[in-house]
Amino acid sequence: MALKLMYITNHPEIAVIAENAGVDRVFVDMEYIGKSQRQRGMDTVQSHHTVEDVKKIREVLHTAQLIVRVNPIHDAAGNECSSEEEINAVIEAGADFVMLPYFQTTEEVEKCVGIVKGRAKVFPLLESKAAVAEIDEILKISGIDEIHVGLNDLSLDLKKKFMFELLADGTVEKLCQKFREKGIPYGFGGIGRLGKGELPAEHVIKEHYRLGSTCAILSRSFCNADQITDLHEVKEIFEKGVKEIRTLEAECADHRRYFTDNEEMVREKVEAIVERR
Repeated sequence: MALKLMYITNHPEIAVIAENAGVDRVFVDMEYIGKSQRQRGMDTVQSHHTVEDVKKIREVLHTAQLIVRVNPIHDAAGNECSSEEEINAVIEAGADFVMLPYFQTTEEVEKCVGIVKGRAKVFPLLESKAAVAEIDEILKISGIDEIHVGLNDLSLDLKKKFMFELLADGTVEKLCQKFREKGIPYGFGGIGRLGKGELPAEHVIKEHYRLGSTCAILSRSFCNADQITDLHEVKEIFEKGVKEIRTLEAECADHRRYFTDNEEMVREKVEAIVERR
């Protein structure tokens, strides 16, 4: 099954381009609480999208699902509404998925599930050392629909120098095994365009297939719509980039089928040999 590709934007015209190019999920990012502190000095995306952005994107989508990343669990303070108010607002605005970032405890995920109450899918974003330590308890919670490993913030919390160290050192693989055992669909990290970046996207995509991942975020390096203002150019990037990803995925799927088919053949032949003896 092809990866569900996700792209962050609050621009309706970009959302339409992404959807038409084959992006499966458009991602409105409302998270800002605590984000600047933990990512201080890094060239990362801090979107500050709003509930109004959720409404605007919902209006233009036809086939793509709408994910909204809310803030970590918090109480009302000053001009900030509570998590309950925020989550209720994004569901009313049309969110298909509520993504909970940077949770630390089982209780935070339980609270999110309790607020959502089945009105949308709950999509925790695992990106803290504390949550990794508590992941076995977290995965016992009924109501987690999917889970994603946020490599950037998790690598910062684990004092890594490069976010893909978590892919190379087995951290992601161990987490994926836990998700798989619970039957929870999962994904990790982001991917850029093929052939680009210090670790080119094709290597990361092959790891998604090896580890049984079902989704990936198209990163800012895939298409930085804040810098590229020509919509025709944006359209070309999405069409070409998504097509290249899907072509590579077909190759990955063929290889996976090769070993799956061989496993089935071995089982059948062994059974036949055993029956003859």
